[in-house]
Amino acid sequence: MIDLIRELFPICRSIAGPGLRETLQRIARHVPLTLHEVATGTPAFDWAVPKEWSLHRATLRGPDGNLIVDSGENNLHVLNCSTPFRGRLTLDALQPHLHSLSDKPTWIPYRTSYYKPDWGLCLRDDVRRSLPNGTYEVDIDTASYDGSLTYGELVIPGHSEKEVLFSTHCCHPSLANDNLSGIAVAVELARRIAAGGRPWLTARFVFLPGTIGSITWLSRNPEAKDRITAGLVLSCLGDRGAFTYKRSRQGHARIDKFFEGVLPPSALRDFVPYGYDERQYCSPGFNLPVGCLMRTPNGEYPEYHTSADNVHLVDEAALQESVDLTHRAFMCMGYQSFTPEKRPTSDKYGAGARYKNLNPHCEPQLGRRGLYAMMGGKASVPDLQMALLWVLNYSDGHHGVDWIARRAKIDPKTISEAVTLLTKAELLAPS
Repeated sequence: MIDLIRELFPICRSIAGPGLRETLQRIARHVPLTLHEVATGTPAFDWAVPKEWSLHRATLRGPDGNLIVDSGENNLHVLNCSTPFRGRLTLDALQPHLHSLSDKPTWIPYRTSYYKPDWGLCLRDDVRRSLPNGTYEVDIDTASYDGSLTYGELVIPGHSEKEVLFSTHCCHPSLANDNLSGIAVAVELARRIAAGGRPWLTARFVFLPGTIGSITWLSRNPEAKDRITAGLVLSCLGDRGAFTYKRSRQGHARIDKFFEGVLPPSALRDFVPYGYDERQYCSPGFNLPVGCLMRTPNGEYPEYHTSADNVHLVDEAALQESVDLTHRAFMCMGYQSFTPEKRPTSDKYGAGARYKNLNPHCEPQLGRRGLYAMMGGKASVPDLQMALLWVLNYSDGHHGVDWIARRAKIDPKTISEAVTLLTKAELLAPS
């Protein structure tokens, strides 16, 4: 697993393009992965498959001609999906296109602009603060073009057609824990399951770019709702923190009960409609029994989405424990006796006004409606944006807005504002 992480670490990945494709091709050397290509522009519920993006090189030179930023040294130096730009600018004109972390001055941040054309560079804050006045030379050599989105899929047939889904994102550039640890654990888990003889349940592994990848996969596999009996999103499994399990939206699914039985209560978290691809699998139109397994959760370890999330952060013992636990979960899904709990009556969900999500299959694309920040990669999300996600996920005709506000721990006024915005955008209607 460590060797695979080292092999994949230097590749500049994005949500579509040669970096993602090369990563999946390399994974396919380790397990028999089937690669799927979905053409740019293909509809996927409320989304469309984006263009491919590739990076040749991005540099910044100072007034003295010396090299300050070079993506050849670290691919985090360039805003992921940056548009090309070449020109000379004053320091004042350059600053809005620079990204750094004032609280982590020696680390390079990871930032993205997938769906809003923009150019930018990321650098250490101590370097940024030392930049003198003068004229700077920027050369960002990137390209965006029609092509396809690539995802990988591996199915290990079981005696039953019922499936356990394992999903991991593989779109981040040089980040070891938040990206590559999930890939490495999934690959090793697939090898272990395949080596153990035919399992009782079928195991399905998907390796895909975050958000748009799972949305695309679900749009092409609508029958998944009937096949999947349990699922796990795998991410952040290589650091030395204790395990964290995020329950499925159902909250009482078989996979949730398993982790309640093997992890301490402090390791268990209720579902929230933010994080990784579990929020797409658990969107109200699918509501699949898919949880998320992590060690230290996204955004909660200092190195998250920075250049400090490197190979040295991941721990061999942590990776091995992660494989052992996920394998145990898979085996128990096939043999564990389980009686589903009855769904609570709608009265339990509060007496407030109830709404219906008009695009219940995965999240709608809020950014193009001006409802969501287009700069990605940051660890936190403003309350109004979180409120939009909460309202969309739980507007299924059963949950009242007062219940959503309490469950989300967000001011009811902010929830009400989200309802108004979503209604005006024709994404929500009274139930």
